[in-house]
Amino acid sequence: MSKDNNEELQEESLENEELNEVAEEAAAEAQAVENELDLLQEELTALKDKYARVHADFDNIKKRLEKEKYTAVEYSNEKFAKDMIPVMDALQMALSSTQNINDPQEHLEKLKEGIELTLKQLTNSLQKHGVTMVSHEEPFDPNIHNAIQSVDSDTVQSGQIVQTFQTGYRYKDRPLREAMVVVAN
Repeated sequence: MSKDNNEELQEESLENEELNEVAEEAAAEAQAVENELDLLQEELTALKDKYARVHADFDNIKKRLEKEKYTAVEYSNEKFAKDMIPVMDALQMALSSTQNINDPQEHLEKLKEGIELTLKQLTNSLQKHGVTMVSHEEPFDPNIHNAIQSVDSDTVQSGQIVQTFQTGYRYKDRPLREAMVVVAN
């Protein structure tokens, strides 16, 4: 019996060794899985942090762009206003240049000259910013002309402009104010 016991003990010992090896392998695999899980947790934490930073950067950029857009809209007419200052100066000079003139005819001529120069300067400043007059020679177009009256005319073809009561203006391609015109029947 002792031989059988020895064999049984040896078999049990071998089984225990195998079980211990399996348990050690399982523990090693569990440790490896746990290590991998820890690495994945660290990577997830790093990615969450990176996402939070990118999201914060995006919000900051968005706020900055909104502020820049608001500022651009707020001050969009600055160049136009700067170009109107010389026109104001010219009007003031026209008025002050006539103060020491006693002759009414000379006074009138100086005023007319000042107004003509100021009008030319104003027209140039407006054109520089894309504002142009609707030409009196243009054919009638209901998009830029407002026909306030129609008259019979022997000199002008039907549908053509006979007279302009009020000049129209465009900003680039858009009408700012329609020209008020009289059209031939």
